Amino acid sequence: MSQKPTEDAEPFVTHQVTNQSPLFEDINLFASDQALRDAVEREGGGGAVKQLNAFGLTCGSAEALEHGRLANENLPRLRTHDRQGRRLDLVEYHPSYHACMEVSIAEGLNCGSFAHLATAGTQPRSGANVERAAAFYMACQMEAGHCCPVTMTNASVPTLLHQPDIAAEWLPRILKRSYDPGFAPAPEKRAVTIGMAMTEKQGGTDVRANATLAEPASGSGGPGAEYVLTGHKWFMSAPMSDAFLFLAQAKGGLSCFLVPRFRPDASPNGLALQRLKDKLGNRSNASSEVELHKASGWLVGEEGRGVPAIMEMVTYTRLDCAISSAGLMRFALAHALHHAEHRTVFQKRLVDHALMQHVLADLVLDVEAATALAFRLARSFDRAEDPRASAWRRLMTPITKYWVCKIAPAVLAETMECLGGNGYVEELPIARIYREAPVNAIWEGSGNVMALDLLRVLQREPEIAGAVMEELGQAAGDDALLKSAHARVQAILHDPRLLDLRGRQLVERLAVLAAGAILRAHAPAAIADTFIASRIGGGMRQTYGQGIEWADTRAILARASPNGR
Repeated sequence: MSQKPTEDAEPFVTHQVTNQSPLFEDINLFASDQALRDAVEREGGGGAVKQLNAFGLTCGSAEALEHGRLANENLPRLRTHDRQGRRLDLVEYHPSYHACMEVSIAEGLNCGSFAHLATAGTQPRSGANVERAAAFYMACQMEAGHCCPVTMTNASVPTLLHQPDIAAEWLPRILKRSYDPGFAPAPEKRAVTIGMAMTEKQGGTDVRANATLAEPASGSGGPGAEYVLTGHKWFMSAPMSDAFLFLAQAKGGLSCFLVPRFRPDASPNGLALQRLKDKLGNRSNASSEVELHKASGWLVGEEGRGVPAIMEMVTYTRLDCAISSAGLMRFALAHALHHAEHRTVFQKRLVDHALMQHVLADLVLDVEAATALAFRLARSFDRAEDPRASAWRRLMTPITKYWVCKIAPAVLAETMECLGGNGYVEELPIARIYREAPVNAIWEGSGNVMALDLLRVLQREPEIAGAVMEELGQAAGDDALLKSAHARVQAILHDPRLLDLRGRQLVERLAVLAAGAILRAHAPAAIADTFIASRIGGGMRQTYGQGIEWADTRAILARASPNGR
């Protein structure tokens, strides 16, 4: 027989919630991130600190983070037809997705690298790419999926500039800090977004195997002329963009076309959305398969020069992949540190246990190195006229993209473990971020593609590698481990017999050497010494929390703490 509860007991109350960390929200993502602030200052973005501080408050607010959650829990829906059977080809998004787009575009992430083009005769603003990278780094922490169309819109500009008449029509619509999600012809909208579609089911990365055909709509065609496109694309991300850059086979070879959602007569273009991809992550952002039924497209540049034209866009998206991965790692690390600083285990804070200190400090090293490497790359985009910066951009874009994006899943898995079961459930954002992490390593060129891109540079432009290696040699100074790492890379470069087989090894060693050199020059000794000793001079390791027993872990954690501890 059950006991009758006493009169003063509250029915159904089983316990009080104790020893749980406070909610991680209403955090200034800029002010609480010392590594980010330092990177912005040293790489030339210091003039935007006030603006970035305000944006850090916006992206880390409870409201913004809630929009990120809702955008991922309420997935995009494809409506191919209306009730009477007419084609619609619409993707419907949750209002929170649109709210994230509003925030990022108001900050200029859709056009910040090229804002100077809005006014004739204006020169690029010093540090524009670094400033935009910092804001993008924080927007990805707010919600990563919406950053795909934001990235593609910004990155479309250098490709469109290959065709001045098309650029003259479309750039005024792109270079606006305004978001208009309406499905309408571009001339009727406040602003536009741009997407991209390269891959087909039979080719994937091998875009030269594309089968989509492009024929002149009239006459012989040529740069800026209208063509008729027929075929398919296996991946077309952000299908509600206002126009897309497509690759298709013209008479002169694989070519690049701007394909808008509406034709000049305001009728919908021949883009028939087939289905949305059911992706592991990046779920708030729709990715579709599409068939082109005599779609109208306008040739960008010369026939047969499609790959070089669209690679201008791809280069900028690769930078954003690295920035995004660094931002996601930082956000997960901040959650883990926040939890460890507030959670008590065995009569003391979790962060005060030696094993946990070593795991967290080890994670900090990779996150800081990734941030340093990504922002050093952003600086090279700002200094296009400087031969050394140009060499760094050409060689280090695939290297940075490869390494930063490759380490992200492991970092995120370990941060999830730091939170235990709480990290594994969907109520915290770590699980969502973990699913998001692999996409940056896959899209815009997988690991092998990045390694092959590096090898092409070495074969076709060896002077570029020479310039970067000279810079890294100077940066190594008298640091024995950095000098040794530099010598090992040189040995690989001078052994052409094995170069093809050692592409990944070369990419990784260059990334770690470059990151170590940047940290040696600019990071506190506790960070630089420990990264170089463990990543360059350390032994075999496959998990975090080992090989740094001698390090000043408290100093490392104090620098990275989002709570200023």
